[in-house]
Parts: sequence; structure tokens; C-alpha cells
Amino acid sequence: MPEEEFDAVERVKKFLRGCGCASQIKITDATIFTVADASAAVGAPEEEILKSILLSVNHGKSFALALMSGVNLVDTKKIKKLLGVSQVSFANRELCAEWSGFRPGGVPPVGYPEQPPTLVDEDLFRYATVWAAAGTDHAFFPISPEELLRITCGKRCEIKKS
Repeated sequence: MPEEEFDAVERVKKFLRGCGCASQIKITDATIFTVADASAAVGAPEEEILKSILLSVNHGKSFALALMSGVNLVDTKKIKKLLGVSQVSFANRELCAEWSGFRPGGVPPVGYPEQPPTLVDEDLFRYATVWAAAGTDHAFFPISPEELLRITCGKRCEIKKS
């Protein structure tokens, strides 16, 4: 995806407007590359930081998105079962950027040319607000888990490692 044609934050902003989501994107000088960075920049506990994890399905034939609390890890065995597929792995930095245009540290839950199947971990619903990356490692937005589920057309399920 040519860099000059792609504005990651603008793509997320356009998606939010288009689906009637009132969340506003905020820009910070501090990085939100890691959960700890995001927690400090946003001023929220790590549990309320949303990890948006792009997954390669069946060796890159398709993709899925796992949305998790910042303190949890993804259980790919649970995801394989939920999706009914034979293979799930984490999309590496290059594959993530090539397929989505987004780079790790800024991967948002929305704004894709086509929203991948999205699995929203049950733990997120413990919090009134979670903080999502908005396309770069300096942009984020607050959103309720219920609204996140709606705008991603996601499936609420348990996908964290026990």
C-alpha cells in the first residue's frame, strides 16, 4: 500500500464517522506502542488498554482480529476452534502492514478495507471504557466495549489464555 495514499488516522476517523460512533481520536506526543506506553499516555490502567491483534488464518489465506484487554494473552487454540479453521498465527509486522496498512503499535480495531472477522474477548466487558489505537502509535480513542462490538460486527467470546 503506497505510503503517500494512506493516512492511517484519517482512515480510522472516517470509519468512526461513517458508522455513527461518537468517539473522538486523540493525538499524543508520547508513544502508545506498548501496553505500558499506552497506559501512561492515556492515563488508564493497562487492563483498559485495547490490544488489536491481527491474526493470519490458514497460512495467510484470510485474516481475523482479536481484541483483548492489555493484560491478557491470546489463546490461538480457542480462536481456531471458534473460527473453525486449521491454522491461526500472529501476523508479523510486514504482513500486518502489507495487508492492512497499519503497523504494530497502532493497529486499530476498525478502518480496514473490509473488517476481518473480529473476536472481542469477554474480559473487555468489565470496563466502561477501553482505549484503542487509531492507526498509529500516537493516536487513540476511547470506546465502550458494547460500542466496539457493534462497530466491528464482532463476536463476544472468551479468547484469552487461562
